[in-house]
Amino acid sequence: MKSWNLRIIGAHFITIILWSSAFPAIRVALTAYSPEHISLLRLLVGSSCLLILALFLKIRLPDKKDLPFILLLGFLAFSVYHVALNYGEQTVNAGIASLLVSIAPLFTALLALLFFKERFGMFGWLGAFIALTGVVFISFGNGNEIVSTPTGILLILIAALAESFYFVFQSAYLQKYGFIPFTMYTIWGGTLSMLWFVPGLTQEISQAPLDITLTIVYLGIFPTVIPYFALAYVTTKSGAAEATSSLYLTPAFAFLIAWVWLHEVPTFYQIVGGLITLLGVSISNMKERKTTIVSTVKRFNQL
Repeated sequence: MKSWNLRIIGAHFITIILWSSAFPAIRVALTAYSPEHISLLRLLVGSSCLLILALFLKIRLPDKKDLPFILLLGFLAFSVYHVALNYGEQTVNAGIASLLVSIAPLFTALLALLFFKERFGMFGWLGAFIALTGVVFISFGNGNEIVSTPTGILLILIAALAESFYFVFQSAYLQKYGFIPFTMYTIWGGTLSMLWFVPGLTQEISQAPLDITLTIVYLGIFPTVIPYFALAYVTTKSGAAEATSSLYLTPAFAFLIAWVWLHEVPTFYQIVGGLITLLGVSISNMKERKTTIVSTVKRFNQL
């Protein structure tokens, strides 16, 4: 029993650390690569790893009738999300970016209300208002080196919104294909839509320092691929609630890694805004477990 607990704790730890490290790694990659080429190279690396794994596991291809919607979801979750996040991090530091992305469950809940008439409830609206207040505080926090511009904040919120569409509409495909195959399909779909940006990529690779290129390779293998399998493992052993229970620690570790790696120190307003934002997201989840909106937010956190 203890060995299983240690494995679950290890899977949690891997997921949190790897996803947290993605935000400062993007800041590093931006010193030598354009935002769109970071996304393209990252997804090419991740897709290649998943293709090898899919051949080994003999993952079947999706049905033709599902391909258009799978490609659309992959475009939103991996193309729009990554490109918008990368552009946003040009003017928003890594820790704040991770906090803004953590608002995605609220967007997911609002989209579920809009498209599926799922209840949002008093706690949902209160949490959304508090989280929005936190975003306003964050926009006031200007550091000496990095200025959190309204444009950068808006781009990261767009990234979170794009990913939320993915989480709202994925349910039927998860049931049909399973967690791992569906994730593979959508990452491949996102990669295909990014091939538009191939021109100029080889030139950037040849001009960029090797350590920066290796940082993007790290992004493609570790934060893009491995956490999904770690979360899937926890979900199969102890359920979705256990799998999602520690994911809100991601911004805290993102701040810590960015401080050690990039020497990014958040301002007072950013710290206050971050705490308010996390409070809002937490309150929005204080609902009866019987309501369907909770299951929607949990589906977000599973990915």
